[in-house]
Amino acid sequence: MTHTLSGHLLEHLDAHYRGMPPVAAMQVSIAGYDGERLRLHAPLSHNVNDKGCAFGGSLSSLMTLAAWGLVTLHVQSAGMEADVFVADSAVRYLAPLFEDLQAEAHAAPEADWHAFLATLAERGKARTELVARVTLPDGRDAATFRARFVAFRKG
Repeated sequence: MTHTLSGHLLEHLDAHYRGMPPVAAMQVSIAGYDGERLRLHAPLSHNVNDKGCAFGGSLSSLMTLAAWGLVTLHVQSAGMEADVFVADSAVRYLAPLFEDLQAEAHAAPEADWHAFLATLAERGKARTELVARVTLPDGRDAATFRARFVAFRKG
């Protein structure tokens, strides 16, 4: 994927995030994308709970949004349009986070982007698994996430 195409897709994804009121309230921003991993950021000040640390719902949401965004970027970079949904997920909360939220999503080790995209192109629907994490400032995990996503091709 060319840098220009990647930049356009990231701008479109960022606008999509900002267009969803709950996501806009979290002040989610794209922190990075290298073609395999999508990183999102959200300030603690907009995602804080009654204990002064990151709200569990915000941790789960940010990881879901990172994984959803990564699937969406892969579909669009393959020249397709699809509705992408989370089918199921599991979240583990491992430690309180008292800093801004940083989530990173990537394909699960057994996932295959080429097979996912080929199935989507051929059958009009496909599924894949992703993993994500929110880290503490020292690099340890604050929360981890594993989910199946389903895409339904449009048009």
